[in-house]
Amino acid sequence: MIESVAYLNTEHGSKYLVQLCKHFAHKVEVTYSDNRGECRFDRGVATLDADADGLRMTVKADDEESLGWGQSVIESHLVRFAFREEPGAFDWQRQGEAA
Repeated sequence: MIESVAYLNTEHGSKYLVQLCKHFAHKVEVTYSDNRGECRFDRGVATLDADADGLRMTVKADDEESLGWGQSVIESHLVRFAFREEPGAFDWQRQGEAA
């Protein structure tokens, strides 16, 4: 699997994590708490981790196309939920490949 990570500096990380997970739970399998969430899409898995400084978003997928799709889905929904902060573009960083 391939993996990429982005981080949003915000004091509302936990709020956004819960909003994203509740939203995605209508269509995919989701588990979450106030500080960690996992969304299992058909094309990959998104993991969300909130701390006092922000929200870390990790997307894992089997191929480049699915990875890009996952990043886009997380990003587009988060931009809608965090519209008051105008988060701008996310800096997705590749984390390497896993077996």
